[in-house]
Amino acid sequence: MAPIKERKADHIDICLEERVEPGYCYWDDVRLIHDALPELDAEEIDTSAEVLGRRLDFPFIVTAITGGFPGAKRINENIAAACSDLRVGMGVGSERAGVAGVEPDSYSVVKDYDVPLVIGNIGAPQLVAQRSKDRFAPDDVGRAMDLIGADVMAVHLNFLQEVVQPEGDTNARGCLDAIRGLAREHPIIVKETGAGISKGVAQRLKGTGILGMDIAGMGGTSFSAVEMYRAMAGGDTIRTNMGGSFFDWGIPAPASLLAARNGLPIIASGGVLDGIHVASSIAMGACCAGAAHAVLREATESAEAVKEKLTLIREELRAAMLLTGSADMKQLSGARYVVLGETRQWVEGLL
Repeated sequence: MAPIKERKADHIDICLEERVEPGYCYWDDVRLIHDALPELDAEEIDTSAEVLGRRLDFPFIVTAITGGFPGAKRINENIAAACSDLRVGMGVGSERAGVAGVEPDSYSVVKDYDVPLVIGNIGAPQLVAQRSKDRFAPDDVGRAMDLIGADVMAVHLNFLQEVVQPEGDTNARGCLDAIRGLAREHPIIVKETGAGISKGVAQRLKGTGILGMDIAGMGGTSFSAVEMYRAMAGGDTIRTNMGGSFFDWGIPAPASLLAARNGLPIIASGGVLDGIHVASSIAMGACCAGAAHAVLREATESAEAVKEKLTLIREELRAAMLLTGSADMKQLSGARYVVLGETRQWVEGLL
């Protein structure tokens, strides 16, 4: 079994060097209806949004990327600095390592910056007993929040990754009750990690007391692919083949967003690449969009590189708002759109 530091470093290297995303961009199937006469001044468009009780300058979160190995500190610091300057949200990778004392400063560096919305991260598999592993105690959740000064904790549903990962935690029994219990004690959202949330799961989660969901649909980083490359490097042919078989498993992000609408705030992530995708997600019912891989390479370079990428996304969002006649997020949430291609087929099958 690979040490946790090594595993987390592997994840970053693989995401930077290998193809880990499906070869189809589902968000490009969503087309906003053009308004040729918007009667707006682009400079006066209000891109701000309230997300999980925090005001963001535009509805975007750099979602969970990393933590728990030496190189993660620089990545998280660059993201935190950019998110603080541009007043958008930030999540961190699974905090299991940090709470256990593995490179805690790779997480706590976020507290050095005034990020308006900080989202912590724990895994649903760690909330229940796993074979030969201790569960994540309730006090550990509080420590995870304190480690980064989190406003909200995300419980990530990463069973696709776990079932392919050689050292994966594959007992899912009891997770729903554990989420319900955790939500009584802490501000919680639930986050998928690249395979999407279905209508049925969204309905089961609605009454648990969670504050919202990040659907994290298929179309972005496939953690089945990530684990496939790790298994390949380790000579594990069974896990390598499993990773390939489940490479594009899941519900495409735009389809998941439509299916999961249950009255709770939804963060739309999974293959979001630009400001048009952000605008599309708001029109489809999200309160906010998120991305990780879209800024990963920049995060390994500098805070300025991350800031430049996020500024581009913001200005693309502003342009899309002008071209749909949307002066603010309320109007953008009512913008008309059509769904084409494979995503349309998914939507017709899900709804």
